[in-house]
Amino acid sequence: MSRYKLSISAFIAILFHVSGLIGMLFTEHKEWFIANTPLNLLLMFVLLLWNQPKPNQFFIVFVLAAFLTGMGAEMIGVNTGKLFGCYSYGTVLGPHLNGVPWLIGLNWFVIVYSSGVIMHLIHEWVKRRYEDSGTRLSPHLVTLSFVVDGALLTVFFDWIMEPAAVHLDFWQWESGEIPFFNYLCWFLISLALLWLFRKLRFEKANHFAVHLFIIQLLFFLTIRWYL
Repeated sequence: MSRYKLSISAFIAILFHVSGLIGMLFTEHKEWFIANTPLNLLLMFVLLLWNQPKPNQFFIVFVLAAFLTGMGAEMIGVNTGKLFGCYSYGTVLGPHLNGVPWLIGLNWFVIVYSSGVIMHLIHEWVKRRYEDSGTRLSPHLVTLSFVVDGALLTVFFDWIMEPAAVHLDFWQWESGEIPFFNYLCWFLISLALLWLFRKLRFEKANHFAVHLFIIQLLFFLTIRWYL
């Protein structure tokens, strides 16, 4: 089973997201598929954990840090408007704590972690190319590049996701428009979490995270296309 873990996980992720797309866009059972979004998000989280190579205490620390940071930031945002902007969550994503669905904390982990894994794999490839040419990169420059590029990637994902999420009634913006402040907050919070991701010593080559990031990006892009 472990030999085929990635293939099984990728198949399940594709199956659920494609089925959801078809159900939401082309059938009369749209509301049923939207209502089962929490099941999909929870399953993707579990698959990410299942594919994590050699999970250790530092990986658990990052999972908890991303979850708690995401939940805390969203609570401030929902209740004060001082982060992200003025918005509120609907009932689609399940039970709330202080106005924020528990699943949002998991979603923060999934997005930031997947972005971190992608940046890690890219940077390892670049590092090997430079080392082969006899060039050494400054560790500080590499870390700066890692966290900034990773944060921009999370913001790009959020930019694709936002209109689709609003359409599916995951959350709503008070003004009806997505403010630039939302993306700025995403960038800064992701920046901090990705710095932690880089510093903590755990295995970061989780290839399912790359697959999931692309699958979810295409999912939201398709929803956005059909808006």
